[in-house]
Amino acid sequence: MSESAGDALLAELERRFVVVAERVEAGGTAVTLRKPRSAEELISEDDFAGDERLPYWADLWPAARVLAAEVAAEAGRGAALLELGCGLGLVTVAAMRAGYAVLATDYYADALRFTRANAWLAVGREPETRLVDWRALPADLGTFRRVLAADVLYERAYGALVAQVLSRTLARGGVATVADPGRVAAGDFLRACAEHGLEVRGTEERPFEEGAIRQRITLHHIARR
Repeated sequence: MSESAGDALLAELERRFVVVAERVEAGGTAVTLRKPRSAEELISEDDFAGDERLPYWADLWPAARVLAAEVAAEAGRGAALLELGCGLGLVTVAAMRAGYAVLATDYYADALRFTRANAWLAVGREPETRLVDWRALPADLGTFRRVLAADVLYERAYGALVAQVLSRTLARGGVATVADPGRVAAGDFLRACAEHGLEVRGTEERPFEEGAIRQRITLHHIARR
């Protein structure tokens, strides 16, 4: 993204949203993200009536911060990486800084716009982005040796859906890491992974504490059998 294109994207976002800046740490490195002032202000009755869609992408969730710290310590060396549900782009930024070639995906076009803007501000370039509905996965999405997802199991139906997406997009010999704070679909996700020929190669728990927030984030490392 050129400087003029980046400026134009930021100007567009600032016209459409009340944009605020939030500074966070990711693997010992500071990242300042632009985000909407309030996710609640973005709730659309039409979106919810259509498919119960809510703008969770506009919040910065603890699981994303933990996953960003995890990938920041890796050496991407130009390898292709897929993020499922990129939200504001923190994990994507950390992966780009680690040297991965990132495809950031989300169900909301505005999430992709903020991810591009935040990557441009933090890294000086934008990732490849694509609008993706897990219920109708594009046939040409491809496979990746590294797949990441943070806090994507918050609806019961998403357990089976995320496992199905991993079965389609995780390359043989690759590893997917799903960061989860104990959402409702976590158990269904692990059972569905087994049904799709995937297995948990490792599980790590990371505490997250900030202000009144106390969570334990589980990192599920998934591979093909």
